[in-house]
Amino acid sequence: MDLLPTLIDFILHVDRYLAEFVAQYGPWVYALLFLIVFVETGLVVMPLLPGDSLLFVVGALAGAGLMNLPLSLAVLLLAAVLGDQLNYSIGRRLGPRVFQWENSRFFNKAAFAQAHAFYERYGGITIVLARFMPFIRTFAPFVAGVAAMSRTRFTAYNLAGGTLWVVGVLMAGYWFGNIGWVKGNLEKIIWALILVPSVLAIAGAWRARRKGAVA
Repeated sequence: MDLLPTLIDFILHVDRYLAEFVAQYGPWVYALLFLIVFVETGLVVMPLLPGDSLLFVVGALAGAGLMNLPLSLAVLLLAAVLGDQLNYSIGRRLGPRVFQWENSRFFNKAAFAQAHAFYERYGGITIVLARFMPFIRTFAPFVAGVAAMSRTRFTAYNLAGGTLWVVGVLMAGYWFGNIGWVKGNLEKIIWALILVPSVLAIAGAWRARRKGAVA
């Protein structure tokens, strides 16, 4: 029962936790960062781990001279790309079993066939944009695997999306994370990084569902 409050506190005060970890364990922080991002993107059961806020804070710490910028970029990009590849592979492995299921209350073959068609047509941009959406980025590669999106296409967009996400958010922290106003409102910024993309994703899904119902 104590795990969830601790996790929420870590997400909202990741700057404090990381600074303390760097002070105590030095270069081991890069192993910790790799593990967090790899698990968040690689295991569909762990969507609550920090992503955007972690990258932003790492950039800010690098800007303050507490972490190595090139090494941080390399470690986090590797973790993000490998995590998505693992998540996709798990979905891909489960996909054939899923497609063998008969139609039931909980499964519809036609729906999964439509998901496959969607990912072949729009999956690339979905994989890229999902990187910037908490929770969704954890599920998108798994669904792409289940929907049998081709590995070549997935890998290309995984590299593109991972690069844009890691470099973009981390460098934003590097350039702006140590500004007084930003440091003073970091908790609000973290909430915004979590809530704004999530609300946009929900609104987009609702609009798409409404259009489908009308059609």
